[in-house]
Amino acid sequence: MNINEFMIRDVIKVRETITIKELLKLLVTNKIGGVPVIDEQGKLQGMISDGDVIRFLQPRGRTIYDVYTLILVSEQEDLKEKLKKSMNLPVKQMMKKQKLYTVKPNDHIEKAINILAENRFKKIPVVNDAGRLTGVISRGDLIRYISTELIKD
Repeated sequence: MNINEFMIRDVIKVRETITIKELLKLLVTNKIGGVPVIDEQGKLQGMISDGDVIRFLQPRGRTIYDVYTLILVSEQEDLKEKLKKSMNLPVKQMMKKQKLYTVKPNDHIEKAINILAENRFKKIPVVNDAGRLTGVISRGDLIRYISTELIKD
């Protein structure tokens, strides 16, 4: 069984240049937990999940640095202050680029299952040989496919 048999082809995706504010509106409006980030040619650049957004928007706590009797204090930041500073930043500043896992349309279903299980991801982007986004697979997609196609009563 190959990925192209059950992947979502109509993918909600964003460009690196949209703002965090625009991203938040998109996630809430579409009731989704993450999106792939592409460049102008449709090539995958990264992924952003709702967890990435939460971690990025988390206010910094108060930090004290002691550098050989020179003491530096970084003051605590509150949520409203952090939101105000962050809303107009491009999503490029918070998207995941490292350890970006992908599958190809002709990969076997087991590859997607292994990636989702080992990394606890919610979604995996599907890319063609040129690195262009062609779809996504979520944990829910896999469960539905396994339930309807593989465990037929």
